[in-house]
Amino acid sequence: MAAPMQRVKIWDPWIRLVHWGLVILLGLSWWSVETGRMELHLLSGYLTLTLLVFRIGWGIWGSETARFSRFLRSPLAALKHLRHVGRREADTELGHNAAGGWMVLVLLGALLVQAVTGLFADDQILTRGPLAGQVSGETSDFATFIHIRNFNVILALVGLHVVAVLLYLAVKGQNLVRPMLTGAKWLPASLAHRSPRLGSPLLALVWLAVVAAGVWSLARLG
Repeated sequence: MAAPMQRVKIWDPWIRLVHWGLVILLGLSWWSVETGRMELHLLSGYLTLTLLVFRIGWGIWGSETARFSRFLRSPLAALKHLRHVGRREADTELGHNAAGGWMVLVLLGALLVQAVTGLFADDQILTRGPLAGQVSGETSDFATFIHIRNFNVILALVGLHVVAVLLYLAVKGQNLVRPMLTGAKWLPASLAHRSPRLGSPLLALVWLAVVAAGVWSLARLG
């Protein structure tokens, strides 16, 4: 007999905002460059930086499942988890699994490199980041080089992430997309009592406003 299942709130709206916001902004950043809409590209970069800095702070004092201390486990734990990736089994994770936690960290790091180098980049034609004039030409050129090359790294990581999500669905029978849309998972009832604590909406709003104001101030330097 199948174990009874219960709906458990896992992801708060802020985590989902960051996740899907970054998905949209990554596509917008690519499209704006391809079509020469560089003002839009800069705006996309500022919004990306805002979401990333917000996510870092929320990963320290936000919801339980958002905290880095909660989902970052040892590399050995991640490897142990991957050994069983071909096994069909129910999802019992109250958040990111051991391997997924490291993927989140790597993706956030790569996106942060992209956003920060964009602040110092200068294409020598039409567009320069707001902080390009605050550093030497050599430093700005290096930031531009990293900004261009790092995008391919991000695409590779995103591709790996998508493959992993599809693999979990096809092989393990676990839908990782639905919880990121609805915020909830169906878990064995025996785990329902461990429902994670969600962060204060007021704290999230204040932190997001502070970050947005800081990034807006940076943008005005350009």
